[in-house]
Amino acid sequence: MDAAKYIDHTLLKPAARKEDVEALCREALNYNFASVCVNPCRIETAAEILKGSDVKVCCVIGFPLGAMSEAAKVFEAADAVKRGAQEVDMVINIGFLKDGNDAAVIHEIAAVKEAVGSLTLKVILETCLLNEDEIVRACHDCMKAGADFVKTSTGFSTGGADAHDVVLMRRTVGETMGVKASGGIRTAEDFRKMVDAGANRIGTSSGAAIVESLK
Repeated sequence: MDAAKYIDHTLLKPAARKEDVEALCREALNYNFASVCVNPCRIETAAEILKGSDVKVCCVIGFPLGAMSEAAKVFEAADAVKRGAQEVDMVINIGFLKDGNDAAVIHEIAAVKEAVGSLTLKVILETCLLNEDEIVRACHDCMKAGADFVKTSTGFSTGGADAHDVVLMRRTVGETMGVKASGGIRTAEDFRKMVDAGANRIGTSSGAAIVESLK
């Protein structure tokens, strides 16, 4: 297993400076991570450093609450792609899911997927705010909408990735979609636990330490 290729090297803190993002990207190049995950305002910085490499530029959309309008998410996603994003992690409308309004959830995800086209779309469920039935429904909604991954967490809510939730997500989507675990994954033990549970992508700001520990 090439642990580095599981990792989306992440920096989403609102106070992150340009030099912090540049350091993140250089570290990602050094370890050949799957991607760097940054806020939309840092796409150009990341794209410039990662140009010509195998490390992709990933950005978050509708982050971290997911409660903005569908039109706003679609615009943000299209704008991100235009400015160099190669993967997009969007936050699901959690309130709509809890309303039981699956049609609106599916429509929104499908609209964002249309905006990003063939690029990878990961949908953040924010599992810490959902019960098991809601996690399963959210996964089915993502499948119906054509998303490429389901993802556990933003890392900015009441909890992060939980192996039990990852198992449930993988069981629900089968092998048809990717599963990304993110939020609170800081050690090699955390990494192994999530991969064993079924995650094939890991979002973490501790990628370098994890890979070094696994050597």
